[in-house]
Amino acid sequence: QVQLIESGGGLVQAGGSLRLSCAASGRTLSSYAMAWFRQAPGKERDFVAAIGGSGITTNYADSVKGRFTISRDNAKNTVYLQMNSLKPEDTAVYVCAAGRRGLGGDEGLWGSWGQGTQVTVSS
Repeated sequence: QVQLIESGGGLVQAGGSLRLSCAASGRTLSSYAMAWFRQAPGKERDFVAAIGGSGITTNYADSVKGRFTISRDNAKNTVYLQMNSLKPEDTAVYVCAAGRRGLGGDEGLWGSWGQGTQVTVSS
């Protein structure tokens, strides 16, 4: 129903910042909640953050609270993940998702997925 394309990944030193973008096409973005997940090599996919359709309500994993900020610009059909104070353990493929079943971290709640963008944090 919704096509999602991530961008903005790259290599950054520990303590640095990076902003990821997720551009959506198809139906109106404002009708969907959006989320970011990440998966490191040899690890399971983990929830990072989610935001409601209006941009008012958010949900964050404990591991990124105070460091990451999720936001959206519905006029541009884009969701962002601002990542500050990056750590080597943040290294992963970051994937965005869209859904209409709340802001929870269960993968089953999210119906559409992007291909992901690589984030590498060096020490």
